[in-house]
Amino acid sequence: MLRIDPKEHKVPVVHQYLLGAVAPRPIALASTIDADGNPNLSPFSFFNVFSANPPIAIFSPARRGRDNTTKHTYHNAKDIGEVVINVVNFDMVQQVSLSSTEYPEGVNEFIKAGLTPVESELVKPFRVKESPVQMECIVKDVIELGHEGGAGNLVICEVKLIHINEEILADDGFIDQDKIDLVGRLGRNWYSRTSGDSLFEVEKPITNMGIGVDAIPSVIRNSTILTGNDLGKLGNVEHLPDDAEINQAANEYDIREILQSAADGTDKREALHELAKSLLDENRVLEAWKVLLQDKMAR
Repeated sequence: MLRIDPKEHKVPVVHQYLLGAVAPRPIALASTIDADGNPNLSPFSFFNVFSANPPIAIFSPARRGRDNTTKHTYHNAKDIGEVVINVVNFDMVQQVSLSSTEYPEGVNEFIKAGLTPVESELVKPFRVKESPVQMECIVKDVIELGHEGGAGNLVICEVKLIHINEEILADDGFIDQDKIDLVGRLGRNWYSRTSGDSLFEVEKPITNMGIGVDAIPSVIRNSTILTGNDLGKLGNVEHLPDDAEINQAANEYDIREILQSAADGTDKREALHELAKSLLDENRVLEAWKVLLQDKMAR
């Protein structure tokens, strides 16, 4: 494997490897205001939420690597202590990218990027009308991680008020991930989009106690057909189907025909694993187990 020691490489090189490896990253389009009332708007992908009670979001306007200067957002956050974090979706990503241009101090990025300022209710900086979710925040602290070029400055924000465009809500009243269509930052010029073919679900094992991959029979665990993700799905069930369910599945999936058409034991097992994998791809996990357990060595 390629071995990267940050002490042996220039900051831009380390930076690019980090950006490529830790991705996709959500984007905070941070709106601030300076002491003279001039608005500033800039996106940051070193960003996430870290607490719900109190609600805390953190983003980092890092020192510039090329000349070790600090950004207007950093100074405004320290001086005024207020910020609006606007999330970024696909419909506005090009304008957000334009707002990242390092215009001189005092230039209004709202105007340059063609984005619409909206007055906030609790803080001085403007919200961005085009953003589907806007969070009014006060700055709890700014933690400087270093004084060399590329060093981060963690702006710790307490979310005081959240504005959500009702058009992105699902029937249950929460945010529909397809409708919000967020974008994430990758390395170099790349982004990802959280809608369409890019969306998939992973069932979170909070209320159930999965059997674990270690409890999967070795003939299944060592399959040349099933992937690590497939094994993860299989290991997330709480119990295996019983003999009656397994026998019933033999008729439902024409198991006997599959086994009769296979040349030998290895071919039969691979045929079962192929069928099980197709079911796993559709997230039909218990049905996949019923197929896999047709192999007596797997019981």
